[in-house]
Amino acid sequence: MTFTTWTRRGFLAAAASTMLVFGSVTSSAVAETPPGVLIVGQIAEPKSLDPAAVTAVNDFRILVNLYEGLTRYKSGTLEVEPSLATKWTISDDGTEYTFTLREGVTFHDGTPFNAEAVKFNFDRMLDEKHPYHDTGPFPLAFFFGAVESTDVVDEMTVKFKLNAPYAPFLSNLAYPTGLIVSPAAVKAQKKEFGRSPVGTGPFKFAEWRSNEAVVVERNNEYWGEKAGSDAVVFRPITDANTRVAEMLAGGIDLMVEVPPTSLGQFAGDNFTVTEQAGPHVWFLILNAKEGPFADKKVRQAANYAINKEAIVNDVLEGTATVAAGPTPPAFAWAYNEALDPYPYDPEKAKALIAEAGVEGAELTFYVTEGGSGMLEPVPMGTAIQADLEAVGFDVKIETYEWNTFLGEVNPGLEGKADMAEMAWMTNDPDTLPYLALRSKAWPSEGGFNSGYYANEKVDELLESARTATDLEERARLYREMQTIVQEDAPWVFVANWKQNAVTSDRVKNFGLEPSFLLHLQGVVKK
Repeated sequence: MTFTTWTRRGFLAAAASTMLVFGSVTSSAVAETPPGVLIVGQIAEPKSLDPAAVTAVNDFRILVNLYEGLTRYKSGTLEVEPSLATKWTISDDGTEYTFTLREGVTFHDGTPFNAEAVKFNFDRMLDEKHPYHDTGPFPLAFFFGAVESTDVVDEMTVKFKLNAPYAPFLSNLAYPTGLIVSPAAVKAQKKEFGRSPVGTGPFKFAEWRSNEAVVVERNNEYWGEKAGSDAVVFRPITDANTRVAEMLAGGIDLMVEVPPTSLGQFAGDNFTVTEQAGPHVWFLILNAKEGPFADKKVRQAANYAINKEAIVNDVLEGTATVAAGPTPPAFAWAYNEALDPYPYDPEKAKALIAEAGVEGAELTFYVTEGGSGMLEPVPMGTAIQADLEAVGFDVKIETYEWNTFLGEVNPGLEGKADMAEMAWMTNDPDTLPYLALRSKAWPSEGGFNSGYYANEKVDELLESARTATDLEERARLYREMQTIVQEDAPWVFVANWKQNAVTSDRVKNFGLEPSFLLHLQGVVKK
C-alpha cells in the first residue's frame, strides 16, 4: 500500500473516530496511523509550494522540508551556517559573496544542483526579462534587492555582486524565499510549478489534495542524513477547536499554534507541549493615507484605547507579552529597551480623538479566522472592537479566511478598510520594517506597507542600517527607528508571542525553532 493510498483511507478513519459533543471531545476509537507516517495539523491551506512565490510561515513550514538554501539557520538559533553551500568568502568592501557549492547533490527530479541552478533561481526572481519571471509573482524579492548579478564562476562556484554592502544577506539566503528549486521542473511546469514542487530536501513531494492534505515522502537519495519518517502529511485544519479535537482523538500527531485556552488539555502523559521564543510581533495596520488614522493623534489614540494587557493575559492566557514597537525583543542586540508600551488610557484616547475632531467615526476592521502567527485573531479582534467603541468609534468587523484575508490586506487598505490585523515572524531586525514601514514599500511599489505609512527619517535609518557593517552601528540605527515609529504609531503594537506546538507520545526528536520554521527531518514516529 502506498503512503498516498493509506492517507486517503486514514483521513476517513480519523474523521469517523472524532466527534465534537457540546464543546467537548469524545473518541469512539483512537485513529490508527502507520508508525512511519507523521500527520501535522496546519492552520490553513498553503497558497503555493513555490518558495519564491509565498509569504506565509504556514506555507514555509512545509517548504523547508522539500527544499534547501545555500545557508540555513543553525538549530536552536538564528545564526547562519552552511547548507547547499559549504563555504563562502566576502569581499573587503562587502559587495561580493562567492559560494562554494556542495558536491553530489541532485534535485528530486534527478537533475544536478550546480551554479547554473543557483543563477536560474535568483535571475527568475529578480530579472523581469528572464524567460521564467512570469512564474511569479515574487512578493519577497525585496530580500534580494541588493543583488546586481548572480554569476557562474565554475560548475560549483557562484558569485553574487551587490550594489552596496547588505548586512542581512546571508540570513536572507537562509530564509525560505532563498530556497533553491529545480530549474528543469520550473521549465516543465511553468506557472503550475507551485503545485508540483521539486527541491533537494530530505522529503520529496508526493501529492497535494486541495483543502485536504499535502503529502511528502522521504527522499532516499538525499545527500545528508535520511529523514526519520517515511512520509509527512500536512493537513489544513483552519478551525482551532477542530485541530484540538483531532489532536486529542489521535487524528493528527503534531499540532502547531495551540490556542492558549486549550494548552491545559494536553497536560497528560499522552502529549508533549513544546514552546520556543522567537521574533514575532502581532499588530494592527492602520490606514495612514485616508480616513481617521491619517491623523497621527488618532493613531496614538487607538494605541491608548486598546487594553493590550487584558488581551495578553485574558485572551492569550499569558503566552505573549505586550509589544512596545515594531521590533520584537527576541532581537536583543537591536531591541530598544528604553521604549515602554503604550499604556491603557481610554481617557487619553478620548481626548486625542476629540482634539482631532473624529468622535463617532466609523471604522472598517479586517479580521482573519486564523493564519501564521495570528494567535487568537477573532477573540482578539472582538476585544479590540469593544475597546475602540468604548472611546467613541463605530467599528465594523469584516472576517476572512486566511488566504482571502492576505489577498485583501497585502494590496493595501486604501478604499477598503481603516485597519487590519497582522502578524510577522521574521529572521532579522531589517526584514519587517524594511518591507512594511518604508515609504518605498507601499503596495504599489511591491511592498507590504499596506497602511501607507511614510517618514523620510525612518526611510533613511533603514537604508543606513542594512548597509552598516558594524553591528553596534546597526543596533543604534534600529533603536532610533523604533523610537520614531512608536511615536508615529502607524500600527497598534499589541503582542509578542512565544510559539508552541503539541505532539503525541509516539513522536520523538521534535523541537521548535526560533525561526518559526518546522524542520521534520529528524522526527521519528513510533
